[in-house]
Amino acid sequence: MLAFEVPEDLREEFNYRQGQFLTLRTMIDGEDVRRSYSLCSSPLDQEWKVAVKEIFEGKFSTHVNRKLKAGDTLQVAAPSGDFGIECELEGVGKNYIAFAAGSGITPMLSIIKTHLQSEPNAKFKLFYLNRTAKSIIFKEEIEALKNSYLSRFEVFYFLSREHRDIPLFNGRFDQEKLQQLTQTLINAPHTDHAFICGPEEMIFMIRDELVAAGMKKENVHFELFVSGLSDADKARAAAALEKKVDGVDVTIIDGSKEFHFILSKDYDTVLDGAIAAGADLPYACKGGVCSTCKCKVEEGSVEMKVNYALTDEEVAKGYVLSCVSVPTSKKLVVNYDV
Repeated sequence: MLAFEVPEDLREEFNYRQGQFLTLRTMIDGEDVRRSYSLCSSPLDQEWKVAVKEIFEGKFSTHVNRKLKAGDTLQVAAPSGDFGIECELEGVGKNYIAFAAGSGITPMLSIIKTHLQSEPNAKFKLFYLNRTAKSIIFKEEIEALKNSYLSRFEVFYFLSREHRDIPLFNGRFDQEKLQQLTQTLINAPHTDHAFICGPEEMIFMIRDELVAAGMKKENVHFELFVSGLSDADKARAAAALEKKVDGVDVTIIDGSKEFHFILSKDYDTVLDGAIAAGADLPYACKGGVCSTCKCKVEEGSVEMKVNYALTDEEVAKGYVLSCVSVPTSKKLVVNYDV
């Protein structure tokens, strides 16, 4: 767990909505490394906390867990991200549900805590998948929330590598299990909002089953954990590269500054070309997931290799993710000040 002390003069800029993330940046062995992590704290508590689970050969997560110590300094970008919704402070109590797998619980903890505290009549059900009981992240915090909101917060743990007495709670989420849930524990037509965080395949399966059971599709919100490109993604990326134009005259607008460069044939995307030319632009995942590099095309055109972060409406308005944007015109102007 990382907790940050935010200076008073930056607190307004660092205000966040439950479900958003922080992008952390530091130098590791001479390399500029950036990663995005969801805030697990609640904005109501004026705290900024993220959980960083060490992964095998994970450069940033290993650095955080083995070398970082209290009092060290990291570069942190202001909170961003579109996951989550605003709390409804007035009116009748809302019914919420959440599905999470493993570390996908991180933004859920912030969302659940904030809605329960802000909305006195709100009710929340959490369906949480882990490998074993010992691997459940934030179990103590979840149980504390359950004890604080006995009549308003229910938790259902699912284990994929450990046997439970109740068959429903054994194994991963699948279509049959979700249909059982919507017939017993979830009243989909009377559920106001659902939040899902985990692998792509799990998210869309749960979303489709909830919609089939009676939920409105626009009220199902999700945050993707993308572990690899699907065949469809690979085909789209290849198609985008076929449209690539070399020697593009690129202008980057960032705040009150403009940065000009010619995109070399050695770089496929706007972001990679700009960084190679010396620009200091915001980015984190470089995989079209986190939206840290979101910008708007003011002139020219691009083709995105993949897009896990932007809505159809945003794309229609000209917004793109520069980390996966391949230029398809001889002149390109993109604006980060959006």
